[in-house]
Amino acid sequence: MHYDFTPRGVCSRAIHIDLTDDGKTIEQVSFEGGCNGNLKAVSKLVAGHPVEEIVGILSGNTCGPRQTSCADQLARALTEATGQAR
Repeated sequence: MHYDFTPRGVCSRAIHIDLTDDGKTIEQVSFEGGCNGNLKAVSKLVAGHPVEEIVGILSGNTCGPRQTSCADQLARALTEATGQAR
C-alpha cells in the first residue's frame, strides 16, 4: 500500500510511505525536502517496524519552537494511511 502525505508546519514538502498490504508494518518511507541526512536516518530506522509502534514513539515530537516536526508529521501521515487502509 502506498500513501503520499503533505506535511504542514515543517520544512519537508512531502512524505511517501509504503506499508505492507495489511497496513500494519512500514516497508519504506521517503521525504522530499527537510533535513536530508536526518530524514534519511529516520526512514531507515522506521523501516520494518509496526506502524503503531512508530506512531507512539514519534507523535508529539517538536522541532525548535515549532509545535510539530517532520517526525511528528510522519506519525500523522501513518495514522491517516492506516485509517484509509481499513
